Amino acid sequence: MNEGLWRVLADARVASADHPAVVDGDRRCSYAELGRRVDALARGLDERGLRRGDRVACLLPNGTEILELTFAAAGLAAVLVPLNTRLAPRELGGILDDCDPRLLVVHETLLGVADAAARASRVAPEFVLVDGAGWQVDFLDPGEFEARPVELDELAHLYYTSGTTGRPKGVQLSGRNVLRHAQAAVHELGLGPEDRWGHFAPMFHLADAWATIAVTLVGGLHVMLPSFEAGAAFEVIEREGVTLTNLVPTMLNFMVHDPRASTQRLASMRRVLSGGAPIAPELVRRVMELFGCEYVQTYGLTETSPYLTLSLLHPHLESLPAEEQFVYRAKTGRAFAAVELRVIGADGVEVPRDGKAIGEIQARGETVTRGYWNRPEETAAAFDGEWFRTGDLATIDAEGYLEIVDRAKDVILTGGETVYSTEVEFALAEHPSVLEAAVFATPDERWGELVSAAVVPVHGATIDTDALGVHCRERLAAYKCPRIWRVLDALPKTGSGKIRKAALRE
Repeated sequence: MNEGLWRVLADARVASADHPAVVDGDRRCSYAELGRRVDALARGLDERGLRRGDRVACLLPNGTEILELTFAAAGLAAVLVPLNTRLAPRELGGILDDCDPRLLVVHETLLGVADAAARASRVAPEFVLVDGAGWQVDFLDPGEFEARPVELDELAHLYYTSGTTGRPKGVQLSGRNVLRHAQAAVHELGLGPEDRWGHFAPMFHLADAWATIAVTLVGGLHVMLPSFEAGAAFEVIEREGVTLTNLVPTMLNFMVHDPRASTQRLASMRRVLSGGAPIAPELVRRVMELFGCEYVQTYGLTETSPYLTLSLLHPHLESLPAEEQFVYRAKTGRAFAAVELRVIGADGVEVPRDGKAIGEIQARGETVTRGYWNRPEETAAAFDGEWFRTGDLATIDAEGYLEIVDRAKDVILTGGETVYSTEVEFALAEHPSVLEAAVFATPDERWGELVSAAVVPVHGATIDTDALGVHCRERLAAYKCPRIWRVLDALPKTGSGKIRKAALRE
């Protein structure tokens, strides 16, 4: 019996047969129809020779096909490898070399990139094409597909890290990792069949991909947006009655600054989640004003499936005045239901829960990766015994809420003083002319490193760096204020929307 992720759809197509499953532009289908389509796809991929344990990579925009492929791969006991559609062919070629996929599923709009990636690779996966009408594979006659037996601890997904810290690594996630995360998310967020999830963040990234399993688990509706654009997201929320979505701060920033924001009707939204990068409290306030629903900050990593924290309130905090509640809602959050967390200081001991002492976040639980694909040394270095080392620095308060202060690699040491980049970025976000900001270190012979800032102006605004300097000195110690400024049209980002500080440092 297939005890893996296949069972999630198998159960949903029975329990929620007539319930709408997917809205993808003009295409709509029920769970019964989704099940039949996945059966046919699994048969087609089986005919293509996809064997147990084979990797099946995909280069797809958000849409029905990536959802169907997720479950078809599970039924075949194959390993799904979602690829970042924004990577250069050479980068993709390196990933293909690393995972050696049997098949590469490609959307027609990305065929040129896929061809170039294959030429840059030493492997030669067979292509399976998708066009605007759907799959270009020969579906077999209708009939139930008999899934291959699989255990929960077998490898199910292989996600490649964004590469912000160097060459991408393949993060191994088992069926147990993915399923336990989905079950915990259902519990934490109160997901149910009436929910309509907006797949607005890229589905090749776990910022959104976890919802393919969790929403199916409860028979909810998957609402697809091929690529993010603020106006399109507003339109889909209103037209389809989207109730929840998870967006990276960059996307939320575009939405709150969009000229159409003040005229939007977003009454269907009951929760908006933010994850993938730290978010300034000022932006949190504007998000809450725009959406008019509960805001939940999330934090996690690919290695943890992804969530480690949510800023949902403990029940006894819900009676606090609104402004005191906001302090907790704007924090990184308390431990997600599926994990245990601790914050370890430089001395190897847990830091006091005083909201001031800083240490590294470590995690353990059923949603934590077993390690990296073909990287035993890096896997060993990532763990402290059974605890996964995140590399993120944070404080923890008496209520158990974390507040990330920086990535360990992004801490700036200037003149013997320590500067956490997020603190400076949050101060810059309070200036009305700043749309986005990234703070990073520039080497300096005298001071060791200088605090540097790259800023993007709000549409129609002009950045006065002298005025920004005054703004920062009113809020921060002088040594924390940027000494070097760069005004850019846009910040370099990864495919998931995270700012690439390595590119700014270079």
